Amino acid sequence: MKRVKYFSVYLLPLTAYVSFHGEGLTSFFPVFVFFVLVPLLELFLKPDHSNFDQETALLEKNSQVYDWILYLAVPVQVGMLIYFFNVIGSTPYDSLEFYGRIFAMGLMCGVMGINIGHELGHRPERINQLLGEILLLTSLNTHFLPYHNEGHHREVATPQDPATAKRGQWLFHFWITSHFGSYFKAWKIEASRMRKRKKPVLSIQNRMVMYSIANVLVLGSIYYFFGFQVLIAFVLAAVVGILLLETVNYIEHYALLRKISDKGRYERVRHSHSWNSDHQIGRLMLFNLSRHSDHHYKASKKYQVLKSLDDSPQMPTGYPGMMVLALVPPIWFGLMNPHLDRMTQET
Repeated sequence: MKRVKYFSVYLLPLTAYVSFHGEGLTSFFPVFVFFVLVPLLELFLKPDHSNFDQETALLEKNSQVYDWILYLAVPVQVGMLIYFFNVIGSTPYDSLEFYGRIFAMGLMCGVMGINIGHELGHRPERINQLLGEILLLTSLNTHFLPYHNEGHHREVATPQDPATAKRGQWLFHFWITSHFGSYFKAWKIEASRMRKRKKPVLSIQNRMVMYSIANVLVLGSIYYFFGFQVLIAFVLAAVVGILLLETVNYIEHYALLRKISDKGRYERVRHSHSWNSDHQIGRLMLFNLSRHSDHHYKASKKYQVLKSLDDSPQMPTGYPGMMVLALVPPIWFGLMNPHLDRMTQET
């Protein structure tokens, strides 16, 4: 069961299928399941702080089952996206179903496209990175990999990191600063890499150049084969996926900052620089992303063996519930800022 349980993420495409064929509010079924039902359940289910022992962790780390759970996401995500194109093309754009189905596909883009793309993008093997790039392309968010891997993991919990929310910053403002800040930094990272290799900045070896070409080809193909309405619907679904990612970024590092030494250098990234959650459903749906401190401690560590750490700050509930709370800034600040103050007093 410790392996099979991660297949539960494939409930998402099933709920999306219901949305694609449901009428009225039924088309918002995935939103209800993952942002109403799941947060309510996590209020009653106890967090699971347990970790594998050393021997079991080694066994699970090398199990291919966990990898194939990720690989399966590629045909599922691409297949559901093509299915979405066919369904949304015949859905009246002024209907409730049009927007419900866009939100359903947007959830697919955020969870299966970006989150699993993120996990595969951290793998050292080029084939895994390519699969991650394909998943990120389904959300028009390919720039995520250069900045996340080579920028965010270095700059996290500093003012230089667009993906670290400042204290008192509203989520809606963070969506803009994080997404576009990360995008422009991804270009800077790739430009610097090209200069070090003595290559032209606009070389095809520049990942951002190739990602931009791929994005244009995808958008052009959708317009050519499916038409303008489907193109707009896809862009909106991709935006929903991106906003889900940025909301997760917001709650993961909200107002956590590294100290500066007397020499003007930031302290190394510690477990205290990420918000964590051991609530079970959110952990499964996001492939242990909520054990975020351990992910930042070793980014290449596979999701199935990420640990719960005693000295990492814990959220009061799971990631889905915290994402909902972040949409209401007064509630979010009232909940999280006192927690930050207590952490400061303890240190």
